[in-house]
Amino acid sequence: MTSPTRIVVDRSATGAPVPRRLFGSFVEHMGRCVYDGIHSPGHGTADAAGFRADVLALVRELGATVVRYPGGNFVSGYRWEDGVGPREARPVRLDAAWHSTETNQVGLHEFAEWADAAGLEVMEAVNLGTRGVAEAADLLEYANHPSGTALSERRRDNGRDEPFGIRLWCLGNEMDGPWQIGHKTADEYGRLAAETARMMRFIDPDVELVAAGSSNHEMPTFGEWERTVLRHTAGLIDHISVHAYYEEDPADPASFLASGAALDRYIGDVVDIIDATGATAPDGGLIGISVDEWNVWNQTRWNEVDKPRVFTGDWPIAPHLIEDDYTVTDAVVVGSLLITLIRRSDRVSMANLAQLVNVIAPIRTEPDGGPAWRQSTFHPFALTAKAATGHVVLPRVDGARIDTARHGTVDAVDAVATVDGDTVAVFLAHRDLEQSTAVELDLGRVTDVEAVVVTVPDGGDRHTTNSADAEPVSPTALPVEAGADGILRFTLPALAWVRLTARLTD
Repeated sequence: MTSPTRIVVDRSATGAPVPRRLFGSFVEHMGRCVYDGIHSPGHGTADAAGFRADVLALVRELGATVVRYPGGNFVSGYRWEDGVGPREARPVRLDAAWHSTETNQVGLHEFAEWADAAGLEVMEAVNLGTRGVAEAADLLEYANHPSGTALSERRRDNGRDEPFGIRLWCLGNEMDGPWQIGHKTADEYGRLAAETARMMRFIDPDVELVAAGSSNHEMPTFGEWERTVLRHTAGLIDHISVHAYYEEDPADPASFLASGAALDRYIGDVVDIIDATGATAPDGGLIGISVDEWNVWNQTRWNEVDKPRVFTGDWPIAPHLIEDDYTVTDAVVVGSLLITLIRRSDRVSMANLAQLVNVIAPIRTEPDGGPAWRQSTFHPFALTAKAATGHVVLPRVDGARIDTARHGTVDAVDAVATVDGDTVAVFLAHRDLEQSTAVELDLGRVTDVEAVVVTVPDGGDRHTTNSADAEPVSPTALPVEAGADGILRFTLPALAWVRLTARLTD
């Protein structure tokens, strides 16, 4: 056991409110996320529209609040008109982004109805790769204008009398990336994003717009891209995006477990750029940061092994793409990334775990009528989304420190808390791979203490995964002793993520 860890939560230290949009998700027309994921007409649980009830139940259990759609790389070559109107008349297209065939059997109408059933706010992305201002304006008018115009009447003819009322819109996707269809320089994209934003605001002044920031922190154009885009779009956009994926180097698991520190640094750098440029949103407030893609993803395997194979084969419908099997270690990292996002709620306005089903996702489905099931990463997300409400409190943590090759020295125990009325929730990630630590948690006087832990299951190791047959990586009760001095005491296992909730009594 390492040295003890003492955590003090000053409940009176009121921080930023926790945005409910912090617990967003992402559905892209990619791999088996849509087809054979949320939508599978032949499945035993499918409804009349072809959507799986078992997947819908897990999405609700996950507790996501927002869903970004329909991409992702896919959107940069997408014609939105292909996905409306009678299904039998919709064109089948090649999807160059993921070397697949797109049937267009799921489009705006079907997806919006599914999202409504799942309790998700739609965050729609417009194509600024192969298309531009006019097409984005057409989609907005089709979706949000009540009636009386050609496009709004077309929507009504297609079965949706009332507007969709979509508030959140992404202005393209990862336009700084050479892999992106219609890749642009910062000036090219900034100018296009500004003109698109201006036109969209003419049509619907109530929209919230997200400009595309850098695709990752390591892009050679990072920083200059943001400054240029903000110079063009200041006063027109509400948010700028951050995309962040992390993977384990088998020779350096300590750095992987400190990914939360990397995300914190990334967000901090974007905050500094926003503040230095003085860019404000249309309401005069600060531009928010939308971490609208984040997750654990084995990108090395995708780029070096899977992608060359996929992009030289046929053009399949809904192929198996990037279906990573998530481990105990991955679950702890996802939990720690959530801690970072909550800690940064003062500037992070929303965040989307990418993606929702099958593709690097917390939910998986089996083909040929098989079941849906929870990956290890499902649990820290669901438990956090349910309990992280109210405002943020940053605890004081005194304990062991860990040296990492990539991120310097970090706390062995990462922590954040939220307080909502008389309810407090504390979220902890223990990054030590070998040893447990005795924790003393000072919340003041509390009652009704409950704690659950996601850690290595009995008989498993840090590489243990879930499957359709068994879910050994699941939350279990963590014993907590409440002392007469008001201190909560418990043992935090090595490699663990914990959610503790309690009711304040003074």
